[in-house]
Amino acid sequence: MEENVNKEPVAEPKEEITQVTAEVPQPDAETPQPTEEPPTTAEETVVADAETVAADADTATAEETPTAEADADTATAEETPTAEETPIAEADADTATAEETPTEKEESAETEAEPQTAVQTKDDIIARLKELAETDDDIERQEADSLKSHFYRILKTEAEAAFKQFTDNGGDPATYEPAVEPLEQQFKDLFAIIRQKRAAQHEALEKLKEENYLRKVQIIEKIKAMLETPDDVNKEYSTFRELQAEWNNLKEVPAEKATELWKTYQVNVEKFYDTLKLNNEFRAYDFKKNLEKKLSLCEAAERLADEKNVIDAFRQLQNLHQQFRETGPVSRELREEVWGRFKAASTIINKRHQDYFEARKEEENNNLDQKTAICEIIEGYDLDSLKTFADWNEMTEKITALQAKWKTIGFAPQKMNQRIYERFRTACDTFFTRKSEFFKSIRESQSDNLRKKRELVEKAEALRESQDWKATTDQLVAMQKEWKTIGAVPRKYSDELWTRFNAACDTFFEAKKTATSSQHGEQTENLQKKQAIVDRLAAVVPEETTDLRQLLKDAQAEWNEIGHVPFKEKDKVYKALRVQMDRLYDYLGETASRQRVERFKNTITSGSGDKVRERLVHQSEILQQEIKTYENNLGFLNFSKGSKSNSLVEELNHKVDKLRADLKEIKEKIKILDATE
Repeated sequence: MEENVNKEPVAEPKEEITQVTAEVPQPDAETPQPTEEPPTTAEETVVADAETVAADADTATAEETPTAEADADTATAEETPTAEETPIAEADADTATAEETPTEKEESAETEAEPQTAVQTKDDIIARLKELAETDDDIERQEADSLKSHFYRILKTEAEAAFKQFTDNGGDPATYEPAVEPLEQQFKDLFAIIRQKRAAQHEALEKLKEENYLRKVQIIEKIKAMLETPDDVNKEYSTFRELQAEWNNLKEVPAEKATELWKTYQVNVEKFYDTLKLNNEFRAYDFKKNLEKKLSLCEAAERLADEKNVIDAFRQLQNLHQQFRETGPVSRELREEVWGRFKAASTIINKRHQDYFEARKEEENNNLDQKTAICEIIEGYDLDSLKTFADWNEMTEKITALQAKWKTIGFAPQKMNQRIYERFRTACDTFFTRKSEFFKSIRESQSDNLRKKRELVEKAEALRESQDWKATTDQLVAMQKEWKTIGAVPRKYSDELWTRFNAACDTFFEAKKTATSSQHGEQTENLQKKQAIVDRLAAVVPEETTDLRQLLKDAQAEWNEIGHVPFKEKDKVYKALRVQMDRLYDYLGETASRQRVERFKNTITSGSGDKVRERLVHQSEILQQEIKTYENNLGFLNFSKGSKSNSLVEELNHKVDKLRADLKEIKEKIKILDATE
């Protein structure tokens, strides 16, 4: 029996995917077995009745009742494909091969008993294919499939090694392109020739089967013609034996006609024996030879119990059943015994065969569960969450690990094997398609980033000789910040661009450092001078100073003549100066205000203050409005809390304090006017 083989193509994934070896669907556990208990048919009943008549007449016949054997083997022929069916299976296999796409580096399915070939290299395979293409002998399908499988296994191994070397040398997996195999086209051409020859051989075999069928029909017709003249049967015995020999030499007929043809032949043979009048000696000799052959077949069937290959043992058993059918009858008293022995041996082989496929079915169902789980895992990955190279590479490792695990799992049930493989293939292709799209988008983004960084490098190199320290520093700092916001560029340009950009910035800042280092000592000395002014003002006692206003003017003039101080100390020392200046100016303001109020009090007489009071009230309203405006502005500046607004806040606070002092002075004058009324 030859198993039907489906071929599963092994298309290489878009990237890094490991090829998945083609899987061979196995026969189901329900594979038909030879029938152990022969059925009783109408034909068998007719023959038995004929035997009874012959026995009652005590007529010596050379016939035997082979109905149990014939029917049992007939059942086997009906259920199990025989050698006559083989070319059909081979034709199907070749058709499947013709539909495959060798460009995808697929591997042919291997049968369980794949023949060992002497080829070791691609050249050996090509040489053997040339021999097969040129020979006129029949070409074995298993050898052709084995050569194809071996050839594509070698290609797969070489492709994986080349890909690994490429990635180990730092190559980008997304840009990898496999090399073209120069021998592959020659392999395809030779294999096409072999397929054509096998198709021609199959056609010739089918023609031969049809011819054999017609000849066997003629043999049956000749036997029927003999039966029409019963008195001449004994004379025709030698002719009958020649027809039997001719029948046995005509082996293969169309499978769909084999069973009915055999039944018709067997019925007519039995009828011939029923009417045959042979002497006992001749019949005994014929029975003896048939017994020897059938006992030999029994021994051969019993030895099959020790055959390790269950499938091979089952196939051999089918051949033994065919021979058992073709062997003539034995004496009546030994028929049941011989058949029982042969049937018992067949039962053992059938049981092993059945157990084998039941175990395989359970294993295949378990394999299907494992493969389904792998598909669910891959389909369950959230590809939308993969945003970086690291994410995709990490996920690629997971996928390839699952692919490697898939290879270690055996076949699924035949009905599901192709379907689960296609689901697995789709899941893998979906992942690698998305990965390819991501890499493509990244490459486009990197090209844009490359352009932006090149522009920054050119700008930085144009500014590296500048001596406008402040403006250039601001520009370079802004450019450095922008550089950080730009994404990655292709690896081969990354180091070069960064080196150029960094070198341009370093050149400028080193020159700036050299130019400004001489100013540091001078600025430190200026800081000491300004701090001395602050200390001198802090020691002034306003009440003991005769001309305080002139002292403050001189101190401000001296401060203005002193140059820059270190930038970090600038605000601190200026704030200290303002504190002392405000302290002393506040004293001057308060003293002047008291003097003006006293002079105003001395100038006011009774009944003369209405117009003065109206003017003072109007001034106080103006001052209050100005104070409110400044306070609003101060509120906004305090909210912004910018470093540049600190000096402005201090200035506004100083003005507000001055306005409040003026307002206080006016209100005191109004009180004086009101007191004189």
